[in-house]
Amino acid sequence: MPKLRAHNIAVSLDGFGTGEGQSLETPFGHAGGRLMGWFFPTRTFHRITGQEGGTTGVDDDFAAAAWEGIGAEIMGRNKFGWQRGPWEDESWRGWWGDEPPFHTPVVVLTHHPRPDIAVGDTTFLFRDAAPEAALAEATELAGGLDVRLGGGPSMIREFLDADLVDHLHLVVVPIVLGRGVRIWDGQEGLEERFDIVSTPSPSGVVHVVLDRRAS
Repeated sequence: MPKLRAHNIAVSLDGFGTGEGQSLETPFGHAGGRLMGWFFPTRTFHRITGQEGGTTGVDDDFAAAAWEGIGAEIMGRNKFGWQRGPWEDESWRGWWGDEPPFHTPVVVLTHHPRPDIAVGDTTFLFRDAAPEAALAEATELAGGLDVRLGGGPSMIREFLDADLVDHLHLVVVPIVLGRGVRIWDGQEGLEERFDIVSTPSPSGVVHVVLDRRAS
């Protein structure tokens, strides 16, 4: 049965999945590139951004797993872009450039739908939908493969609240942000639903994988 999987979800030591003050120039707000600094050197990041080379090892192994067996993605609006409220510029097609790295349908959750758009071989579908409905559509689009839950942290919480997440890979980054959007608010007792394995990396981050326990 297809699974809903979240990968490479970076979290600061004080529990923030993104910083404050997101803008066009700062997708992670005041956190800048610090939450994803472990990811940028990897061979996987280089590959999906059209570059050569990159590092191998623990971080790359975890990064690469996010692209295996995925047929569709669900992301929050603010992973697609920084705009809030009604779309002021529908010609803007996201942070991902002319060749987004997804290569699958992507369901973008927003309270302000807009026409679907195709960018390269990625199609962004804008939906005002509850987690269950979004997952149902993404599962159908995935054609028997798994669905990736892309974030950000508010959307991760919504899907955890709905008990829909089968696999959650978190990357605990040794920084303190102090402000932003927390991922753990309202998640007391979460660990009771998952088997958890932690793997430290020489880069200083810790990869924490939560897999749903068999019922």
